Amino acid sequence: MNDTLTSARRARARGFSLLEMIIVLVLMGLLAALVAPRLTGILGKNKVRTTKVQVEMLASAVERFNLDVGRYPTAQEGLMALVERPQDIPEDTWDGPYTEKDFVPKDGWGRDFTYEIGENSRFIVKSFGADGSPGGDNDNADIDNRTS
Repeated sequence: MNDTLTSARRARARGFSLLEMIIVLVLMGLLAALVAPRLTGILGKNKVRTTKVQVEMLASAVERFNLDVGRYPTAQEGLMALVERPQDIPEDTWDGPYTEKDFVPKDGWGRDFTYEIGENSRFIVKSFGADGSPGGDNDNADIDNRTS
């Protein structure tokens, strides 16, 4: 009889019951439901901040290009003129690449920045935000060197 009690105790002590497992899974689900929205909000804000910094860096690189070459990149050359010397510019004039690395970075959402020549021949470096479409609010808002 004593042997039966000790083996029953050992069996119970060996693992979790189904009810205990369900309780743990429900608690983990509740924690995930509370934490996930906060994390996605933080990640979204960091992507916006990163993109604003990159826009400022690219705008600065375009200004350095202008100082060396005497003009801004054309719309056709775009931001690639910062990392690859355009054909019509002499080698001794172009002092690139003008970015920290030998490529044009992507925005916080992994998309290419756009480069436009705006009014008064002023350039615009732009990201279309989280949705990748013109306009929008919050994380979907456009970010450019005129607004950042």
